[in-house]
Amino acid sequence: MMDAETLDQETRAVLALAKAKFGVRSKSLPKAMKKIGRRVPNWLHKEAAVIEEARGLTGHPKLMRQMDDARVQKAFESITAHLKTVDKRERRVDRILDVLGSLSFNLIVLTALVILFLRWQGYI
Repeated sequence: MMDAETLDQETRAVLALAKAKFGVRSKSLPKAMKKIGRRVPNWLHKEAAVIEEARGLTGHPKLMRQMDDARVQKAFESITAHLKTVDKRERRVDRILDVLGSLSFNLIVLTALVILFLRWQGYI
């Protein structure tokens, strides 16, 4: 049976991993997941909700028996496994390529509009 201390240790480990991979500084898992936002899949947010629900039950000894230890452990394992696969360098390169792609598209559209305007005015 998972106790409150084990749950806190696992949560701190997940928060440290989130800080290392995404630069998120938070003392609670829901706030960290909110800051990470769409950079992780939706199922990861659901797994974090399972963990947070279990953390809510830790203050009540009778309610803590309702906690599904296997499900909570699986949630920790899946979050940790996914966060370990995140590559900070790859995310940075993808972000730069996204900006460059949108910038080049905008320049192409602007050039086409300028050419159309000059043709309409009779300069070309």
